[in-house]
Amino acid sequence: MTRQRRAPQRRRELRNDCGAAAVEFVLVGLLLTTLFLGLLQLGLNLHIRNVLIASVSEGARYGANADRVPEDGAAYARTLIRSALSDRFATDVTAGVGVADGAEVVVVTVRAPLPLMALLGPAGSLRVSGHALREGQ
Repeated sequence: MTRQRRAPQRRRELRNDCGAAAVEFVLVGLLLTTLFLGLLQLGLNLHIRNVLIASVSEGARYGANADRVPEDGAAYARTLIRSALSDRFATDVTAGVGVADGAEVVVVTVRAPLPLMALLGPAGSLRVSGHALREGQ
């Protein structure tokens, strides 16, 4: 005895995929857009951090010269930050003298906002320091 399988008409209607591509496109597009924006934000934050580290390190080296004072290093770091990023990242730059392994070092520190959405939106805080061995002492 052979049976013939007949698909009911109703089952054919349920398998109709008309319009599924548009929904899949939107869902995958949202996921990829979110991933792309997250990577872009990470890249921006790393850029800001690296510029701040380089600026305060260079400022500490400048302030550690024999004919300079630590405040000169802070002013130089402030100038570098303003030229590379913007004025709002250079508002809290301090300099001082510390001791590391028994030697005097110039320490330049900056506390800057770390934006959470591109360059807009609420911000966290990032603190970086640069050290250099003081000359002429």
